[in-house]
Amino acid sequence: MLFYFLKPLSAHLHFLNIFSYISFRVVGAAATALVLSFVLGPIILRILLRQSLHQVVREGTPDSHASKATTPTMGGLIILASSLISVAFWGRFSVAHPYIWIALFATVWMGIIGFIDDYLKIKQKREGVKNKGLVERYKLIGQVTAGLAIGWYILHHQLAPSLPSASTSLPFFKGYYVYFIPIGGIAWFYLFFTTFILVGTSNAVNIADGLDGLCTGLAAIAFSTFGFFAYAIGRYDWSRYIGLFFLPDAGELAVFCFAIVGALIGFLWYNAYPAQVFMGDTGALALGGGLGVVAILLKSEFVLAFVGAIFVAEMMSVILQRYVFKYRKARHGIEYARANRVFLRAPLHHHFEMKGWSEPQVVVRFWIMGVLSALLAISTLKIR
Repeated sequence: MLFYFLKPLSAHLHFLNIFSYISFRVVGAAATALVLSFVLGPIILRILLRQSLHQVVREGTPDSHASKATTPTMGGLIILASSLISVAFWGRFSVAHPYIWIALFATVWMGIIGFIDDYLKIKQKREGVKNKGLVERYKLIGQVTAGLAIGWYILHHQLAPSLPSASTSLPFFKGYYVYFIPIGGIAWFYLFFTTFILVGTSNAVNIADGLDGLCTGLAAIAFSTFGFFAYAIGRYDWSRYIGLFFLPDAGELAVFCFAIVGALIGFLWYNAYPAQVFMGDTGALALGGGLGVVAILLKSEFVLAFVGAIFVAEMMSVILQRYVFKYRKARHGIEYARANRVFLRAPLHHHFEMKGWSEPQVVVRFWIMGVLSALLAISTLKIR
């Protein structure tokens, strides 16, 4: 918004030309989202407390988490409101390269699914019904719909002039790409691939939201990393020097990413241990959707495995725990399966809690691993 209002005035007021620089708007977006989270946070928090929208503690969590049942949830509204308003102020909404539009669509769509899930969990809790939230099947349908819609749009609107729409880059290999062969004129495997990335990332981030500040910090690290990738890929000189493909206007995704980073840092003020509010599925699913779609738009889906290594580990711990338990139960009986679990508790952060780590220790140590994963991802830019 500011770009369209102030940039034309630069012919008369030369200093306004600064709005042409993505680097300036990136900083402005992060700072604005941070300030907005401090302004909107207390307002939204008071509403959540007034409505008694308390957290529903997941089954299987350590007993120490019982006290969290009185902590408000749906704090993801603080993140969404702060970041989306900031993006509206600082983003440049191109029609030819609608990166921000697509990113906003995925984030808001997943946020709505999460909001419905949170609301139903709270409603069911009040009615004394088992807290299942939104039926898993309906949640998955909503997520898959978004993935298919985004994949379909990319297939029919080539964003990278030097790459086919149905393609993605490979880390560590310069000039090597994965191409999805069309079947019947449509690259179906690419549609499935983008859907898998979006749904998988959204759910992985949601699973990691189990300790005070854990998901918030990890998401901030991941979005910062992809913000850097977006800036580099969106600059012809940088992308040429690094040996990457060039995506015109992809730098606008850096504005989107760092607006979310600013909102997350502001939200951490309320979400740090002991948390005053949780982001809930409203925030976690939205963040996962935003992170997944940025990776898709930057054709860096495989890099996402490095950037979000902790999210991947959290999800795999749940999958491994569940299927090994079912296998051992069927083969050796329920008692043997319970006595020989892969992890003491799943997701992975609860395993370390059960091993005696305090909640702040788990969070900070996972953040450190998240930073190391981000550095490894950034190293793929030159190790090729």
